[in-house]
Amino acid sequence: MAIAAPLFIDQFRYVVELVLLVIALIVQGVALIHAITQRADAFPAIGTLPKGAWIAILAVCLVLTLLGFGVLSIFGLVGIAAGLIYLLDVRVGLRDLTDGKGFW
Repeated sequence: MAIAAPLFIDQFRYVVELVLLVIALIVQGVALIHAITQRADAFPAIGTLPKGAWIAILAVCLVLTLLGFGVLSIFGLVGIAAGLIYLLDVRVGLRDLTDGKGFW
């Protein structure tokens, strides 16, 4: 019985890290694709970083997460934060600017 517990914990940790990695890659990928498809002049209009800067930040974070640094490393956490900031702040501002409908 004593040997089964560490094995279960290792498997559980692997599954949790895999789920977090998939979620992180989805968040970062969606943010990067959205940033690429937006107009460049809209970014300064909402008072944020230029389009090129957002694309560079999101692409570097996505690549570092894919290269195996992992989602729980500092690069993975910064990547998740950058993706969420883009999706929850910049994307909403761009949507307000372009069609005026807001979040929904």
